[in-house]
This record gives sequence, C-alpha cells and structure tokens, in this order.
Amino acid sequence: MGKPACSKSPGQLENPGFFLRALFILLFCRHVSSQCKILRCNSEYVAATLNLRGSNRNAAYCNALRSYSHCTRKTARTCRGDLAYHSAVHGIEDLMIQNNCSKEGPTSPPRPRPPAPNHQGFESLDICNYEKSFLYKHGQPPGYQHCAAFGDPHIRTFHDEFHTCRVEGSWPLLDNDYLFVQATSSPVAKGSNATVTSKLTIIFKNMKECIDQKVYQAEIDNLPAAFEDGSVNGGERPGGSSLAIRERSPGRHVEIRAEYIGTTIAVRQAGRQLSFSIRAAEEVARAFTEEQDLQLCVGGCPRSQRISRSECCRGRAAAETARALCKEMLPVEDVYFQSCVFDVVTSGDANFTMAAHGALEDARVFLPNAEKLHIFQAGAGCPRISSSFLLLLLLLTSALRAVLLHF
Repeated sequence: MGKPACSKSPGQLENPGFFLRALFILLFCRHVSSQCKILRCNSEYVAATLNLRGSNRNAAYCNALRSYSHCTRKTARTCRGDLAYHSAVHGIEDLMIQNNCSKEGPTSPPRPRPPAPNHQGFESLDICNYEKSFLYKHGQPPGYQHCAAFGDPHIRTFHDEFHTCRVEGSWPLLDNDYLFVQATSSPVAKGSNATVTSKLTIIFKNMKECIDQKVYQAEIDNLPAAFEDGSVNGGERPGGSSLAIRERSPGRHVEIRAEYIGTTIAVRQAGRQLSFSIRAAEEVARAFTEEQDLQLCVGGCPRSQRISRSECCRGRAAAETARALCKEMLPVEDVYFQSCVFDVVTSGDANFTMAAHGALEDARVFLPNAEKLHIFQAGAGCPRISSSFLLLLLLLTSALRAVLLHF
C-alpha cells in the first residue's frame, strides 16, 4: 500500500510542544508591541510644536525635541522591533543636528491631563438648576406660569382668571410636590366683609439632591430676609445655593429664588396687608394630586367666597377720590386699577394703591407673555361718574337752594 499523501515529519509528530512554544512567542511579541507608547510620544511632540512663534521659537523647538527623545527612551524596552519607534529615534537625532540642539537641557512642560470624564452626565451636574436641566432633557426652555394674591385679597390664577375674595382664616395658595403656600386673611376693618392677607407661610419641601426643607413666614410689620431657622439659602447640601432669599427693600419687599424648581417668589407689604407673587415652571405648578385640589392659584376663590368689586360704588364721592389716587399709579384701567379703587374705598387707606402697583410690577417681570399683562373685566369695577352728570347734579343743587331761599 502507498503512503498517505499528507505526511508529517517525525520531529513534528514526536514534539507537539513546538506549536505551543510558537504560539507563546507570537502572543508575547504582540503583547510587547501593544505596550509600545511611541504613538503617545509622537502626539506629545506634535502638540508641543504646533504653535511655536516668537523670538524664542528655536529654543522651544529644542525643548520639544529633548522631551520627544526622553519619551522614546522611556518606552524603548517595549518598542524593540517597532518600525515606527526606530524611525522616530533616528528622526529625532537628525532634527537635533539640523537645529543645533544639545542633548542636555530643558524640556517642554508636560501637557495637562484632561479632566476625568463625568459618567453621570450633564443632568447630575445641573440637577439643581431647573432651567439648564430642562433644556438638556427637552431641547427647549421650560414654560412658566404666574399667580398673585394682593389687596382684599384679589387672586390672579395661573390661568389668568381674576377673582376678589372674602376668604377669612387660612387658605392654601399652592399645595404641590415642591411647595406649600398658605395665606391667612383677616377683616380689613371691623364689621367689613372685605379681608386682607395678614400672614404668609411658604414651605419649600425637602429635595434630597438640592435643599433641606425650608420655611419662610411673614406677618404684617415683620417681613424677614431669612428663613425661620435664620438661614438665607437651602442648607449644606451641594445644591443648597439653588435656594436663596434676599431683601429688595427693607421691611417692604423680599424675593426668594428657587432655581432647583425654576421658581421665583416675591413677598411685599403695602399698607396693612401682605401680597404674594410667583413665577413657577409649568411642570412644578402642575405637580399635585386630586387630593390637593384646593389651591387658590390653580382654581381661584371658591364661588361662595367671591365678591363683586362693584360693591365699592355705594359711595360715589369716595369712589371718585379713589379713582384719582389709583390713576396716578395705574394709568391703564384694568383689573389692577379696579382692585386698587375697591381697596382704597373699602379700607379708606391710600397706601393700598401700592399693593396693586406692586402686583402689576411683579406681573410685568414674571409673566412669560407680556400681552397677558393687563386683564379687562367688563362691569367688574366702579362705573365712573361722568362730568356731565356732575354738572347736572351741581345745577340741580343750586336750583334747589334758590327755591328754598325764595320761600
């Protein structure tokens, strides 16, 4: 019988370890090659020589070449047999000769190490800045809503409805996942149906990543520029500065910024009443459950607690005086003007003109849509006495006096 076509040498058959040794040598060579850092040396040299200018260009270039040479020496053991390495070594020698660079001397400063990548991403860095976080997530800035309570009190809801209320006692303006705001009202005068806000309590609920729970409380003639615990920010947490309070006008105007929920609050005192204004991110304003349905900023005053601002018209002379005072501060006869007239007539206190004016100024700053600044409600205010009516009234009074004198 003939021999098989594919025969193997006796040495190979008798020594199977030959294949293992050959495989080990190949893997070792590949490992050594992978440890060669010549590419890093090359990139550092390129970076050091990229923008060399000025009179000391040659010295800086020599420094870069010496650094390049030092880098190749450090990686020499792992780069034996690497063609790129040997080409670099010979190239350095040639360049040093061409540029009259000595082998000894200063080297280029090492490149600064790039910052370690943040695997948590943008959201973790800016979780306590609502606007930036929202923009990162959605690719657009957040929407905002505005609510205010001032004067009698008058409520401007998040939906731009406007009510005048007779609410007495404590009522929630806001009650959601992030904020609780309660207004306490008392009669503006003994026996009056009209009330004013005499106390405000604002609770910024605990947010683990950003703030400790903070409570702000204001009363008439006590408008503090700090939270109840004496602090002026959100506490010791990394995002504590995202909640801050500052005094805009001592004893009259305090502003609280809550960047972590995209919210700004203004608290004012004008006359013997407190006012509240807020600009809140839509997402924050809507973060409540069905059980939290009683919020004056959301639904306005309950129907049983609403009163008509035309009630102030019982004393026309007083109404005209109030109109003149309010007109100086509020030239546009919108709901703010009507509220001003109502409050001045009801309370007899001209300082109430400042309450409506302050609320309008807050709305000017807080409203996302300037076109919604003024709200007009037909028949809600005191009708103005016309000049012809006043003239007629004067003539009738004079005629009546003449008749009485005649008799």
